[in-house]
Amino acid sequence: MSKASSIDLISPSRRNFLISSGAGVGAFSLGFSILGTAQSNQSNEFQEINAWIVIDPDETVTIRVARIEMGQGSLTGLLQLVVEELECDWDRVVFDTVTPHENLIRDNIWGDQSTGGSRAIRQSQEKLLRAGATARSMLIAAAARNWDVPDSECSASSGIITHEPSGQQLTYGSVARVAQTLTPPSQVTLKDPKDWHTAGKPLPRKDTLDKLDGSLKFSVDVQLPGMLIAVPKSCPVHGGTLVGFDEKKVSQMPGVIKVVRVDEATVAVIADSFWNAKKALESLPIEWDEGEGKNVSSAEIDSNLKKGLSQDGAYVGNQIGVAKEVLSTRSRLIESDYSYPYLSHAQMEPLSATAIWTSDKCEIWTATQVPEMALATASEVSGLPKSACRINPVRIGGSFGRRLTTEYIALSINIAKQIPGVPVKMMYTREEDMTQGRYHPATRCRMRAALKPDGRIEALHMRLSGPSILASIRPNVSIENGDPVTYQGVEPAGKQHALGYEIDNLLVDHAMINQHVRPGAWRGVNLNQNAIYMECFIDELAKSAGVDPLIYRLNMLEESSKNRKVLEAAARGIGWNSKKIKGRHRGIAQIAGFGSYVAAAAEVSVTGDQLKIHRIVAATDPGHVVNPQQVEAQVTGSFVASLSHLLKGGLTITNGRVDQDNYDTFQLLRINETPKIEVIQVPSGGFWGGVGEPTIAVAAPAVLNAVYAATGRMFRDVPLNLHA
Repeated sequence: MSKASSIDLISPSRRNFLISSGAGVGAFSLGFSILGTAQSNQSNEFQEINAWIVIDPDETVTIRVARIEMGQGSLTGLLQLVVEELECDWDRVVFDTVTPHENLIRDNIWGDQSTGGSRAIRQSQEKLLRAGATARSMLIAAAARNWDVPDSECSASSGIITHEPSGQQLTYGSVARVAQTLTPPSQVTLKDPKDWHTAGKPLPRKDTLDKLDGSLKFSVDVQLPGMLIAVPKSCPVHGGTLVGFDEKKVSQMPGVIKVVRVDEATVAVIADSFWNAKKALESLPIEWDEGEGKNVSSAEIDSNLKKGLSQDGAYVGNQIGVAKEVLSTRSRLIESDYSYPYLSHAQMEPLSATAIWTSDKCEIWTATQVPEMALATASEVSGLPKSACRINPVRIGGSFGRRLTTEYIALSINIAKQIPGVPVKMMYTREEDMTQGRYHPATRCRMRAALKPDGRIEALHMRLSGPSILASIRPNVSIENGDPVTYQGVEPAGKQHALGYEIDNLLVDHAMINQHVRPGAWRGVNLNQNAIYMECFIDELAKSAGVDPLIYRLNMLEESSKNRKVLEAAARGIGWNSKKIKGRHRGIAQIAGFGSYVAAAAEVSVTGDQLKIHRIVAATDPGHVVNPQQVEAQVTGSFVASLSHLLKGGLTITNGRVDQDNYDTFQLLRINETPKIEVIQVPSGGFWGGVGEPTIAVAAPAVLNAVYAATGRMFRDVPLNLHA
């Protein structure tokens, strides 16, 4: 038989199957057959593994992606994992996005769809690898049946199955219909990562071309026939409510259709265009009850946080030995207070959602990190069962944790309910997006330590003071034992992302000080400030002990620890032990979080009050690297974000309101301000860690420690523009 020949292997006795994927007759759809399939008796767990792959007769391989792509590149990495074990042709691979409705009606076959915490690849990798391996095994079995040979005599590569003794070949597309009728193997053996040829390689992203030619549609681009635009405004003081508004003042303005009360705190103007809705909203007389937060300022918020540093009673997040007792008996203590500000997500695309509501159906088009939560929100707000609701995920134009909540989806549905059957796109203005955020929490920290005669830490107490994100976004969840997210990076030893340092007496506790300003998840979340608090204080301790900061850290890290390996890699990258250029100084930091180990080293110069960051080196060990190019991009992007907020960022509050409402007042680094960023990848294997979130935490403390080396002054309050 000629190479890669394509024939119809379906015999008359074979059953035909109805494939719900719509890929066409002959498509191979593991887990999608809905009538009389050979897989109907398989467990949900098995179906979940095999619900990812569709192969068309023309050799196109569609891989269904359950996680959300929002610019981080995980979509391409997820495809690489499937292709690695499937052994298909990468150039023939396309992707499709699973909707939460599909997941619902197929009994959660894809599992959790939420995307955050650098989890997209690390919590999907095994099922994807097994899905690819299972599919490959079934395709080989189908070809072997055609040739009447043992499966063991056949192999697959680039979508072609070869019978090794005879050299005969068949394509995946030609055997797909037979393969889908076979009983899947109960077990498959996965490759050793050292044998990967698709995963682990810097392949170009699969989601780039439609961005380059402008054809990609984001949530703000959704267009439906007869669609109206709604622009909302909520009480500018978080926690305040809407008293009333005078619709008559704007009802005759161009394009205005209706002015509606959306919920207890929000009004919206519905019009024929965004501009007309926005202009009418700006002219609308609105009366607010600004609530208890109306007179609160940044100074009062900070005063509350300072009180938490010394208050009795705190949640304990990490305790080893008897730190308090040791510290109470030592006459020489080292103590420093630090602070970290509120931060906006500042994503490029403001929040939006398009909804159509009728008495029996609700459909939404939106960008979300949590499709299943969005579906639950749609059901709750629409008053309809989940089965009557549809969430159509649209590509995200930036998020960094902002779209982990769904209040904007609720707003869109509440608006649509007031014009039944008409599609309405709810769009935040940039100002509304930034002032109605769920911000990175503002916190304070008091670090206290006693040193042994040799300079090592005898006891360390880290008191955190700040709000609970969990209490804000999930108020019905019990927080009697504290908020575990608070302790990111400084959790108890024994967790994969533990503190790392050997400290005999350690106490990390949290005074929960909830303010009226809403906190929320943010890229790296609490790892950001915890890394600054811990790693900058370590430099202060090293100076007190008269020991080089790198050596001081290495003396507290086991020889074999992964924390140590990334720290050493960053030090080598910056040339820690090489001769320094005159006027330049170096700083270093390390931490672990989101399952990975990360370090950074920076080289800076300070002239008067001018800081210049010449270089910054990142080292990361996420266990396995699926796409080195994307790892480098993620680390680089996270460093730009970290340095932006170290140098420029921070939100302030006046009369209960957030002052910074656009990019002119909440600034990010420009290209000409960004230092040279070098990324060192040291994957050690054996585990799966995150990339984009852990690395963000170490850039800022590395720079702060370099400034400390240059000036002899530790800047403990971020951002640095506070000290200008």
